Amino acid sequence: MTQPHHRLTGTTDKAETFWENLYHEQRDNQAVWGTRVNPRLVEVATSIPAGTALDLACGAGGDTIWLARHGWRVTAVDIATTAVEQVLARAQDLGLGDRVTIEQHDLARSFPNATFDLVSAQYFHTPFAVPRAQILRAAAEALRPGGRLLVVDHGSIAPWSWNQDPGTRFPTPTEVHIELDLAPSTWTIERADTPRREAAGPDGQRATVTDHILLIRRTSH
Repeated sequence: MTQPHHRLTGTTDKAETFWENLYHEQRDNQAVWGTRVNPRLVEVATSIPAGTALDLACGAGGDTIWLARHGWRVTAVDIATTAVEQVLARAQDLGLGDRVTIEQHDLARSFPNATFDLVSAQYFHTPFAVPRAQILRAAAEALRPGGRLLVVDHGSIAPWSWNQDPGTRFPTPTEVHIELDLAPSTWTIERADTPRREAAGPDGQRATVTDHILLIRRTSH
């Protein structure tokens, strides 16, 4: 079996420490390291022909594994060593090693050097200040013509969210798009909405949550 590529570009700041500790604590929790995939990714990717995908901040790897199982070749990226190592191990165990490439990046400092048919940024939120718009612009620029950037953000606070600040304001998909400042001659919006859904937390909790969905398609170089 071909091994997934494993290129590490290490970082040492507080963000890496925070996420490394989180995933290290949770690595043996099957509710976290299971096969769950973000439903909005399934909703969008099911209607797109499989190609190459980039899973930004892949975490436990549920999205990466789902994409690989559905014919995609996936590059999975995270800041935490434990996260990428666990995704690597799961890909190998499931016989998906030839479809999964993993890279460790602090996306504020480095970005995968490749082009993709789909870039998925699912709940790309952090308690640390990051140049989020800059990172998502880099993601848009990494698309091949016809490729799509899917940004799914929280639009509400779930009982299991690490952020429980009731004063949190979640930018709308339109606001996110404006901040990216993408040329309309090169990128076009295919979807920008705020649907609600029933969600399950890591310990089986249930709640109605709001997602902010932005889907952008690259139309030319």
